[in-house]
Amino acid sequence: MPIVRIDLSDRRGPEQRVAVSDGVHQAFVTAVGIPEGDKFHLITVHPSEDLRADPEYLGVHREDVIFVQVTLVRGRSSETKTRLFRAIAENLARIDGVRAEDVCVVLTENGPADYSWGNGEAQLLSLESIPGVVTSAPD
Repeated sequence: MPIVRIDLSDRRGPEQRVAVSDGVHQAFVTAVGIPEGDKFHLITVHPSEDLRADPEYLGVHREDVIFVQVTLVRGRSSETKTRLFRAIAENLARIDGVRAEDVCVVLTENGPADYSWGNGEAQLLSLESIPGVVTSAPD
């Protein structure tokens, strides 16, 4: 269910972009429990001078930032989100030329009624449960 937008610089080649997408997706599978086939990513390449991030904000030294923006159905605990952020950074840091310090993730939550996966239908409204989503009150 997550929609993932990945924005990165033109210094990162096609192979690296695919590896970044795969690393982000694998983090969702392992940390959140989404199904393997639930992958919807938009990758946008920017001239390096168009990606601006403070190089020292919050004490993290950034050099060639990768922005990962996630839209996800609400209901995950803070612990699950933290596990996801860590898994994304760790997975991407395994890619040659990517540093965990350069991975910035922002997660935005919404509800099942906010998605249509084709045919103009709100398919998530008809699911009894959504993989990886706790149906009790959020923490």
